Amino acid sequence: MKYIETQTVPSLGLAEVRIIAHTPEAARAVAEVLRRCFAGAEQRSYPGLDGDTRLHLTVDTATPAGSRPAASRSSAGTGAHSDEV
Repeated sequence: MKYIETQTVPSLGLAEVRIIAHTPEAARAVAEVLRRCFAGAEQRSYPGLDGDTRLHLTVDTATPAGSRPAASRSSAGTGAHSDEV
C-alpha cells in the first residue's frame, strides 16, 4: 500500500522549513542563519523519536530579513506533521 501524505501548502511567499538535528543547539544554529536571510521566522521545536530535535520554521521569502516587525509575523501551520509524532 502506498502512503500519500497530505499537507496544507503555506500562503504565497511563505515557506515551511523542517530542521532535524542531533542537538537543539545545532538546530538553533541553522535557524539563526535562516533568520538572517528571511523575515518571519516563526519557530516551533519538537523532540524526535530517536532523541533528535525537530525544529520547524515558517519563513517569509518575499520579505527581506529585518524589514518587518516581529509582531506582524504569521505562521502557516502549527504542530508536528502527520509523519512525525
